[in-house]
Amino acid sequence: MKEFQYLRPETVEEAVALRCEHEGRSVLLNGGTDIVIQLRERLIAPEFVIDIKHIPGLNQITFSKEEGLYIGACVTMNDISDNEDVRKYYPFLSEAAHSVGSKQVRNRATLVGNIVNASPLCDTGTPLYVCEANICIVGKEGKREIPITEFITFVRKTVLKPDEIVVGVKVPYIEGAKGIFTKISRRKEVDLATICGTVLKIGDNYRMAFGAVAPTPIRLPETESLLQEKKLTPELIDEAAKHACTEVSPISDIRASKEYRLDVVEVTVRRSLEQLA
Repeated sequence: MKEFQYLRPETVEEAVALRCEHEGRSVLLNGGTDIVIQLRERLIAPEFVIDIKHIPGLNQITFSKEEGLYIGACVTMNDISDNEDVRKYYPFLSEAAHSVGSKQVRNRATLVGNIVNASPLCDTGTPLYVCEANICIVGKEGKREIPITEFITFVRKTVLKPDEIVVGVKVPYIEGAKGIFTKISRRKEVDLATICGTVLKIGDNYRMAFGAVAPTPIRLPETESLLQEKKLTPELIDEAAKHACTEVSPISDIRASKEYRLDVVEVTVRRSLEQLA
């Protein structure tokens, strides 16, 4: 492991200044579960590691029906899965956070880190996609918010600029929404997703998002439109489940074949709709 200088800013503004000063030569540390592995395996070799875990406000979760849910950049997966408001109003997000790794990993891993890492397999991505969450960013040019669907652009690629920091995620509150999160993996626990997905019911409308079936997590807009303002019948559910497979483009890898993933998408959509009907 190459030696690096450890920096510990006390404010977001100080962290942004350090990012600007050491642009292209620094990485941010909040949870550290991914960065530590990347450092150890020499996948990255930064000159500076900027630890933002101690900045006030970044480890807070707040909720109101007016403002929705706000999750700070350093909030851990266990913080999310155990939070009463998350469990009451966003149970599918609580389940997704709880599905990440072991308890020890969840004590360090953060939702923001999971999203910024931009893996197609990220467990917490699909709940945020169906809720149409916004990513809160601070950089030298000020603050901005961007929809999560625009934030992740490709495998491990985001729109985040070198001087910018993700400080949190805003998740709108949706009155009466009900959702189901599904994760399929080779082992029941402590494993990466073969496929993960969330189906959200809002009145007579549905939103669907899947991970590990494309270079980024994706929504299924055609399948959603097919169900819009319609009463679910066994025939409509079957049609939607089959159509969902036409909107994904999975690959074969060491975890599963393309054909298996397509089958799982169909089964997941069908079972989720049957439960939500």
